[in-house]
Amino acid sequence: MPPMAAMKPRTGDGPLEVTKEGRGIIMRVPLEGGGRLVVELTAQEASDLGAALNGVVG
Repeated sequence: MPPMAAMKPRTGDGPLEVTKEGRGIIMRVPLEGGGRLVVELTAQEASDLGAALNGVVG
């Protein structure tokens, strides 16, 4: 049997992260069941999302 590639241990999904990469904004949201949701947004979409969230949480 050929050797298998080493698997990286899962060290946790980490906190919510938002970074600017190039002209886009990348948002990484940890999910309850594990893993992360990764979304690329424009500056306008990020602004709209922020306004929508502020409307809900006050």
